[in-house]
Amino acid sequence: MKTILKATSKGQITLPAKWRKNFSTNSFIVKEFGDVLEIKPIDIDKIENEYTVFDAIRDNKGKGIKATDLAKILRSI
Repeated sequence: MKTILKATSKGQITLPAKWRKNFSTNSFIVKEFGDVLEIKPIDIDKIENEYTVFDAIRDNKGKGIKATDLAKILRSI
């Protein structure tokens, strides 16, 4: 099935509920291949050797941070 999704002014899209209900997770991984985005469901609990580098709620009072800014901070450490 194909569906056209419109991004918000913040660049966010919403996956339709009928798609999300097909998976037993609310986490998805997105990969970019040129001009194609691949969206796959993932089970965070089954991922090995992965950890959260930055958690906006834990580390920044709920405010996100740009990847470039995070990279600068990490380089300075």
